[in-house]
Amino acid sequence: MNPTRSEERLRESLRQLRALLERHEVLETLAHKERGPRRDLLEALAHRQNLADLASRLRAIHPADLAAILESLPMEKRLLVWSQLDGAKAANVLVEVVPSVRDQLIEGTDEGRLVDLVREMDTDDLAYVSEHLPETVREAVYRTLDESQRAAVAAQFAHPEDSVGHLMTQEVVSVREDATLGSTLAQLREHGELPAQCDAVFLVDARNVFRGVLPLRTIVVQDPSLSALASVAAEPVVFTPADHAREAGKAFERYDLVSAPVVDERGKLVGRLTVDAVIDFLRRQSELEALQRAGLSGEEDLFAPVAASARNRWAWLAVNLVTAFLASRVIGLFEETIRGLVALATLMPIVASIGGNTGNQTVALMIRGLALDQIAPGNVRHLFRKEIQVALFNGGVWGSVMGLLALVLYRSPLLGVVMAAAVALNLLVSAVVGVAVPLLLQRAGRDPAQGASVLLTFTTDGMGFFIFLGLARAFL
Repeated sequence: MNPTRSEERLRESLRQLRALLERHEVLETLAHKERGPRRDLLEALAHRQNLADLASRLRAIHPADLAAILESLPMEKRLLVWSQLDGAKAANVLVEVVPSVRDQLIEGTDEGRLVDLVREMDTDDLAYVSEHLPETVREAVYRTLDESQRAAVAAQFAHPEDSVGHLMTQEVVSVREDATLGSTLAQLREHGELPAQCDAVFLVDARNVFRGVLPLRTIVVQDPSLSALASVAAEPVVFTPADHAREAGKAFERYDLVSAPVVDERGKLVGRLTVDAVIDFLRRQSELEALQRAGLSGEEDLFAPVAASARNRWAWLAVNLVTAFLASRVIGLFEETIRGLVALATLMPIVASIGGNTGNQTVALMIRGLALDQIAPGNVRHLFRKEIQVALFNGGVWGSVMGLLALVLYRSPLLGVVMAAAVALNLLVSAVVGVAVPLLLQRAGRDPAQGASVLLTFTTDGMGFFIFLGLARAFL
């Protein structure tokens, strides 16, 4: 499907649903204003006709689009739409929505309906949402599974969320290594329907030890009498359940993978990692990191309750408050200097701001380099040297510009020199901090994307004020 058409379809579906929800709200409002038989008639009209139209429209919308629509609706309307979904579609939507919305939907659903719709899920989806379910619901659903299904869910649930084992599917098409291409094709036809994102068959020996990847195109176009083992792809990409999902994502991007085998420590085939699972994980991670860089402690639903949203923002607000207070104390050291030359108060935010912007650029490059494994102990010194040279160059250019502006505005050559020097020195500080902070956070086992911007802002603000006001006290 064309991506543009897909977005247009989503917007149109959202527009239609909002219109139905608004009409439902209007009818209910009118019903509550009326009294007697007419009120009962209007209530019946609101709850029968409009909800029937809503349910009919929902049946025609793809579960992924429904998930996006639910995420864009306030809580009351979200629950109304959710209540009109049938079991199979509701189960698919529950898998597609973001975790914060999933928790709200589960909390707003009675236990009986929740058990029924979770039973509609396959074992992979059940393992994916299992930790969000109430214990009673999880136990009720597990009792309906056979032994192999329970073992599959437990094995997948036991792995961390950011591991290959948590993302993999156990829907695997495998054949014995002694098969021919012709017999392999016959087995595929017997399967009837292949799993999603299946672009290859995995070869195993009698003990289910992985032996190779046999692409479907090879099975279709090559001589049927050829040995399957002799036709396997050279140097296949193989993962273990303990591998980090982010590293798997890099491999999928580098080698243009659609699926890849997952083997245990004994080399036995235990599952398959698919590109859709990897993309979903990377998208969630990028969204979470973007929120963390903005100072949010975790994912936040746009329509979450006020108390929950406030708590989610407390941690970094507290850190920012402390760092801002410390930066203000730097200014307090130079109160007499500022009182003697008011122009300093108007110029010092510029010094801090340009240092912060430069540092954020360096931090962004460093975080990207760390994520792509481009930074190693052997090239850290080169990075420091390069960023310092860039800062000196930019400091010379833009410091001169700001010095000239200060000279023109306040007709003070010394103030212009102080301004130029402060900008250049603060850019130098921001370059060093922009390289050092992500490296130190990673070495300490912290996420560089989460804390780097706050530490950088504190340093460039505090040092910017200190350098500018210190030079002003010395020379002005």
